Amino acid sequence: MKTLDINQIKQYLPHRYPLLLVDRVLEWESGKSITAIKNVTANEEFFNGHFPHKPVMPGVLMIEAMAQTAALLSFLTMGQKPDENSVVYFVGIDGARFKRPVEPGDQLKMQVEILRTSRGIWKYKAVATVDGQTAVEADLMCTMRSATDASQPAGQ
Repeated sequence: MKTLDINQIKQYLPHRYPLLLVDRVLEWESGKSITAIKNVTANEEFFNGHFPHKPVMPGVLMIEAMAQTAALLSFLTMGQKPDENSVVYFVGIDGARFKRPVEPGDQLKMQVEILRTSRGIWKYKAVATVDGQTAVEADLMCTMRSATDASQPAGQ
């Protein structure tokens, strides 16, 4: 079983606190799938405003956590670590469904599998669960580009 701790994850993702949303990779298989976790704690910055009376992890951040997990799988599959000129862009989402709230103390378990790659676009099926219950699911699409090309619209 292949795992990654937080220090290894930081070698593949440029995100840092408070936007690094993957704490540990439990297992991964090149070209196929990855399982990772995000430990949701009461001191997360976003809980100050979402919502003070009933803290709930914003859905967009759950999607971002799955997208970061997908980016990890792509880099691991390619057998390369990104350099300062590498950028992974989230380019699409289909079928996003939110099934349960994620609250402080929950552990978000993200399972992502590669559905296909075509013309530089990676498509994944992503599901995040808490205690075995689906919290969110979606099909995600990402692409990798150089930072120098990053200011250009996709498809240019």
